[in-house]
Amino acid sequence: MLQTEALNIMKAGRNIYLTGAAGSGKTYVLNQYVKHLKERGVVVAVTASTGIAATHLGGMTIHSWSGIGIKDDLSEYDIELLVQKEHLWKRYDKTKVLVIDEISMIHPRMFDALNRLAQSMKGSSKPFGGMQVVLSGDFFQLPPIVRNGGETGYVDSSTAWNEMDVRVCYLEEQYRQDDVSLRRILDEIRDGEVSDATIEKFEEMLKEKNELKKIPTRLYTHNMDVDSVNDKELDKLHGDVEEYEMNTRGKANLVAGLCKSILAPETLRLKKDAIVMFVKNNFEAGYVNGTLGKVVSFEENMPVVKTHDGKKIYVTSEKWEVEDDGKVLAYAEQLPLRLAWAITVHKSQGMSLDAAHMDLSKSFVPGQGYVALSRVRNLEGLTLLGLNSTALAVDPYVLELNKRLLKESKKWAKVIERFSEKDFNKMHDEFVLLVGGTNDPKEIKKNKETEKKGFVAKIPTHEKTLAILREGKSLKEAAKARAMTFGTIISHLEKIKDGTYDIDLEPYMPDVKDIKVISKAFKAEEDLKLSPVHKKLKGKYTFDQLRLARVFID
Repeated sequence: MLQTEALNIMKAGRNIYLTGAAGSGKTYVLNQYVKHLKERGVVVAVTASTGIAATHLGGMTIHSWSGIGIKDDLSEYDIELLVQKEHLWKRYDKTKVLVIDEISMIHPRMFDALNRLAQSMKGSSKPFGGMQVVLSGDFFQLPPIVRNGGETGYVDSSTAWNEMDVRVCYLEEQYRQDDVSLRRILDEIRDGEVSDATIEKFEEMLKEKNELKKIPTRLYTHNMDVDSVNDKELDKLHGDVEEYEMNTRGKANLVAGLCKSILAPETLRLKKDAIVMFVKNNFEAGYVNGTLGKVVSFEENMPVVKTHDGKKIYVTSEKWEVEDDGKVLAYAEQLPLRLAWAITVHKSQGMSLDAAHMDLSKSFVPGQGYVALSRVRNLEGLTLLGLNSTALAVDPYVLELNKRLLKESKKWAKVIERFSEKDFNKMHDEFVLLVGGTNDPKEIKKNKETEKKGFVAKIPTHEKTLAILREGKSLKEAAKARAMTFGTIISHLEKIKDGTYDIDLEPYMPDVKDIKVISKAFKAEEDLKLSPVHKKLKGKYTFDQLRLARVFID
C-alpha cells in the first residue's frame, strides 16, 4: 500500500494498523496525519510504547498518557481509582484520536487493560471508548517484554484488537536503505528464507576487516558487552575525565520512568576523542537522535563534538519532559550524549545509523538480527563482528502473521480503488465534524498559523536573546530574563555578531584597556581557545570576561 492510500483510510476515521519494513515511512505518515488533525482542531493523543519512539513523534509513552504507569495489567479496582483522577478523566474526555506507535512492544494483556480503561473513562462499551485508534509498528521488531517473566504474545491476539475492526495498511515503499542488496537481505529475513547467497555474503563479511569511512557504532545484544566496550575505550584515551550528572525534578515514579525511557545516562563520563552519539532531536542545533561524532575539545567544561560530516557542535544540556495538558509533571536535564563505541540492539530501535560494527554472535531472541541490520542504510556502512543462527531467525508466528497482514492490506487497497478523490474528501470532512473539528478554511488557516507560531517560538535561542538586547537590556539583565548563565548569553552574543543582525553591540564591549591586554594574549596563540589565554594571563580574567572580550577581537 502507498502512503497516500494509508492516509486516505486514516482520515476517514477508521481504526488502523500501519505497518511495513524498517524505513518504509511509518513515522512520516503518522506525523502527516497528526498535522492534518491539529490543523482542523481535532484533539489527538500521540503516544508510543517506548520513550525513544515517542520522541520521534513529539509525544509521550502510552504508559504515562493512559495512567497505567509501570503496570502490565489493571484490575477493576485499579480502573476505578484511575477514573476518579480528574486530570486523567479530562484527558480522555477531550481526546478523539489515539495514536500508539511501536505497538508490537505491547503484549495483549496490557492492550486489553488499556482498552478497558478507555471504555471506563469514556463511559462507552465501544473499543477504546469510541476513540479512533491508530496503531503503528512492525512485528519483525523485538517482541514484548513482560516483567517478572510469564507468558506473552503479540498484540493481535488480544480481545481488543479483534473487536476493533482494524484496517491493515502495509507500506511497501522503502525510504531508508539505499542499497538494493541490503534491502534484498532484509526482505529474505522477513520471508523466513535466507538464501545461500546471503549466508555466503555474511561469511565473507565476517572474514573482512574493513575500516569504515564514517565513525562506526558497535551493536551488541547484551548490556554487559556494551558497557564493557565503552568503559574500555574511554579508559584508553589520555586526559582527564569530565563528568556530567543528570538533573531531575518531579514525582519519583515519573522521574524513574523518564530516566529509563531516554538514552542519556544519569552520569555521563567524557574525554577528548570520545566517540559519542546524540540522543535527542534538535534540528536547530544541527543534530538528531543517532547523530555520531567525536569530542574534539571542551569549552568552559562543556564538550565540543565534531560530527562525521565535519560539523562542530557546542553541546549544551537538553530537557526531557513528561507533560500533561501543557503542564510539566517531571523532567530530566542532561547533555544529549552517550558514549557510542557500542550500544545494544534494543536501544538502537528507531535509529538510522551512518555506520555500524555488529556483533550478533550472542543473539538470543528472534528479530535481533533484523533490527540491527535494518539500522544502517547500506552494506558499505556495516562490518560484521559475529553472527549466530538466532540472529537471522524470525518467530514462525510472526512469519504467518506477516502473510495475513499483507493479504489484509492488499484487500483494503483493492477496496479503496472504488472511491474517487471526491468521495474521500467527503468522508474526511464528515469524520472531522464527527469528532468536533472544523472544515472551515478560515479556521484551518488560523490553526496553521497557530502551529507556525509555535514553531517560530522555537527559533534559534540566540535570537530570543537578541530580542531582549534590542530592548536596551544589559547582558546580566538578559541572563536573568532568560534564566540562563552569563556565559550562555555571551555565547549568544558571539552568534549575533557573526550574523547579519541590525544591532549596535558597542554598549556590551569591555573596557578598552582590558580588550588590549586580552587581545594581545589571544594573538600570541594559534587559535582563539580560552584555556591557553586564561593560563597565560594567570587567571586575572574569568572565562566569561575572556569570552566577552573575544567577541570584539577582530
